[in-house]
Amino acid sequence: MIRILLVDDQTIIRQGLANLLEAQHDLTVVGDAENGQQAVEQVAALYNTPHQPDVVLMDVRMPETDGVAATRQICEEFPGVKILVLTTFDDDDYVQQAMRYGAKGYLLKQTPIADLAIAIRAVHQGYTHMGARFV
Repeated sequence: MIRILLVDDQTIIRQGLANLLEAQHDLTVVGDAENGQQAVEQVAALYNTPHQPDVVLMDVRMPETDGVAATRQICEEFPGVKILVLTTFDDDDYVQQAMRYGAKGYLLKQTPIADLAIAIRAVHQGYTHMGARFV
């Protein structure tokens, strides 16, 4: 089972993603956060427990701490956790920063759920996964 932490400042996005991902036989959502600071706190609280996230689905633009800064901190402090950026922002600067700081993939929110599930599995296995726009 691949454990996922959802990070997005929009509650409806987190709830929708949780419902869609939980329908996959091998994916489970272990928590969610509405900003980067909460994401770091959630990963810290769950780290080295049976609910430690394997993959964090991270939005980019959020209040308090953005997804790029949270990606950097999580990758530095919790090397076993992989980050997959899922955002509406089709911005090369965000892509480059997130990947430089340790993200393993970058997808747009318009990605079909089947493709998102494939990306989560690939990142979990250690592969890098970029949406078609970024290849």
